[in-house]
This record gives sequence, C-alpha cells and structure tokens, in this order.
Amino acid sequence: MRGASFGAGDDLVGPLDVDVRAGEHVTVVCTSPHAAAVTARIAAGIVKAAAGNVSIGEFDPRVQPAHCKRIAVFVPHAAMPLPEMDFERYIAYRAALWNVDRIRATAHAKLVLERLEGVHEAFAFPLAGALITPATLVVLERPQPAYAGQIVAAVGSRATFTTHLDPASAEAFTAAEALRA
Repeated sequence: MRGASFGAGDDLVGPLDVDVRAGEHVTVVCTSPHAAAVTARIAAGIVKAAAGNVSIGEFDPRVQPAHCKRIAVFVPHAAMPLPEMDFERYIAYRAALWNVDRIRATAHAKLVLERLEGVHEAFAFPLAGALITPATLVVLERPQPAYAGQIVAAVGSRATFTTHLDPASAEAFTAAEALRA
C-alpha cells in the first residue's frame, strides 16, 4: 500500500504505507475498530482505497479483483457462530468458492484445527476455512492475541497482515512469529 486511504471527512482511514513480502508477518495498530476493519479489508482487496495505490501481488484490486482474491484471504474479527456439526458443510462451501477439492479441503481443515487446539471454534473455523485455499497472503482483522501462537503456527509460512487496536495485541503476534522462526 502506498498512500492508501478510505473515507471522507472525519472518518478517514489512512494514508497507509505498508509492504508485506512473502513469508512476512506485518502488524498494524489502528485507532478504532472501524479503522482496523477498513485497513484489513483494504489489505485483502475487499475495500478499494479511495486514494493511493494498493497492489496484491502484482495486481490492482480496483481493476483485477478476481486475481487479488486468488492471492489474499480475509478472516474477520467477528466470531462465527457455527455448530461443529456444520463445520464440514462450511468447509465444503469454502472449497466450492475456491475451486478446491472438497475431500482434500476437509482433511486439510481438520489438520489446521489440530494446530488451532485451544482456540475457540468460533475463531478457529473461519481461519481453518481460509487456510484451505492456495492464497499466499492471510489478512486477519483484529485476531485474538490470546491465540497468537496457535494462529501463527496454523498460518505457517504464508505472508500475514494483522490489524490491532493496541500495541500489546500487535506485540503478541510479533512475539509468536519470532518464536516460530
């Protein structure tokens, strides 16, 4: 992102200057939940910046959104209320969305859930669903700092972009990443 911003008047997010390279983990501390949500969505190519430039890989989300969606996957902050019996159906939906074999996706998602042991299913299921994809950038909006170690382990070597509301939350992910390396 180069000078990326979104909004108008007093509700401006940005300008943002951020680089996330392959295998890197980048954290951004935001001033409000709204700013964290918008920043994460800009990084994933879901929200198009009103000003500045955003590239996901070599693609511009304003003109090549489909290409960006093959590279970046977004995990929202809001917990997902999903009964465990619906997990396989959710993974089947994500597999269809990403054109991933359903059986392989389900097996992979179950392995991801093992890495997310101790993470409440409302937070683990969306991340497992995101990680069945071939995406190389994982964007997490305000992930739970208590689960930083498990999330970093599950994401593995993919590039990761996280937004946070306070430096301590960001530091939890930076520390977990340092331990993994």
